[in-house]
Amino acid sequence: MINKLKKFITEGNKRSVEAKKNVIGSMLIKVMSIAISLVMVPMTIHYINPTQYGIWLTMSSMVAWISFFDIGFTQGLRNRFAEAKAKGNRELAKTYVSTAYFFIGIIFITIWVILLLANQFIDWGRLLNINEKAAHEVSVLAYIIFSYFCFQFVFKIITTILIADQKPAKAVMLDLFGQFLSLIAIYILTKLTSGSLIYLALALGVAPTLVIIGANLYFFKTKYKDYAPSLRFVKKKYAKDIMALGFKFFILQIAAIVQYQTILFLIAHYFDPLQVTSYNIAYKYFGILQMGFMILVTPLWSGVTDAYNSGDIEWIRNAVTKYLYILIPFILTGAAMLAISKPIYDLWLGENVVIVPFTISLLCYVFISTTLFAYIFVFVINGIGALQIQFYSSIITSITFVALSMILIKHFHFGVESILISSIVSNLFGIIIAPIQYYQIIIKRKQAGIWLR
Repeated sequence: MINKLKKFITEGNKRSVEAKKNVIGSMLIKVMSIAISLVMVPMTIHYINPTQYGIWLTMSSMVAWISFFDIGFTQGLRNRFAEAKAKGNRELAKTYVSTAYFFIGIIFITIWVILLLANQFIDWGRLLNINEKAAHEVSVLAYIIFSYFCFQFVFKIITTILIADQKPAKAVMLDLFGQFLSLIAIYILTKLTSGSLIYLALALGVAPTLVIIGANLYFFKTKYKDYAPSLRFVKKKYAKDIMALGFKFFILQIAAIVQYQTILFLIAHYFDPLQVTSYNIAYKYFGILQMGFMILVTPLWSGVTDAYNSGDIEWIRNAVTKYLYILIPFILTGAAMLAISKPIYDLWLGENVVIVPFTISLLCYVFISTTLFAYIFVFVINGIGALQIQFYSSIITSITFVALSMILIKHFHFGVESILISSIVSNLFGIIIAPIQYYQIIIKRKQAGIWLR
């Protein structure tokens, strides 16, 4: 068995071998990450309470909107770095890295200062539907979240470089280490303090920030020494080059945030923070499937970039076929998870600590399943860089999501389910259009026209 495993890992071209190694490594790491996440959720809920946990989730998702201001730099860097490295142009790769760090640093330090000044004018009580006492605590909480999010965003460029270099296992390891330190911090808090959103924010924010800063120092002194950012290599014209591709990713990023990150805000605003917790529990439960599948599919993006630029179309076709077969057991596992969801929630969190309606679990399962299918084709399209169709589709789907959510909530008086239904319906590009675009580019080999723009 050991010999067969070694043979499986080492067979194939360099790109496939690298992908296999990272998939296996990522899988082992992600299992530990999932275990930590499953322990952390009930520990956190019992440290504060379900309503405060809902406030925390909503605040975190809202702050993620700040990533609008990335303007697609990180995703553009991912493709440009992979292309430069595939062509053996180290100086160009270093220039892309240096330019990205410089401009993203300026953007997010500026945003950080603006947010700290603006926070005192935000009425958190009205925005999140909470009382005055809780609103004051949330205002302090916002200062902490704004700070660590902005600094993490700058230093997390190292994970983009690792993924672009087809080393996603190392990127996942950084997240795992940060999670583990946060878990230890929360455990200490449960023993030494009473429930506090402020202490929770510090526990969940400081540890991962220190880990990611340490990763920058380590990798740019060792493996990526040749690509370490330097002011001498910051060039404005290459910022435009990154943004030429990155701007399209930027619009896609906005669409994703509008559709996914606003879910928690809409639930908190139109219902209450406790409903946010119920939704999040179901999403985390079925999100295990998403995390597992992401381990397998993450190398596809950079692998496609390398294969497409090398003219190895057959590798892309074989990879997509394999991923579609791999998807089947994930869908079946999700169905089994849905059938036993209620006793699992009680076992995980404690009996009736958080009530999760079956309809929420069902819709989360459908949403996750369709998303996994979409990932395969969207990652191929992203790796090729043919983003124009996805660009326009994302604008339409974002508008569809918000409009349909409002109609179902205000006119049909649906509950939280309305937002999940809207999410599923609006995922038009990934479910339908991306597979058609893949067929036109890879199967029919269309080399011009809208498909490759």
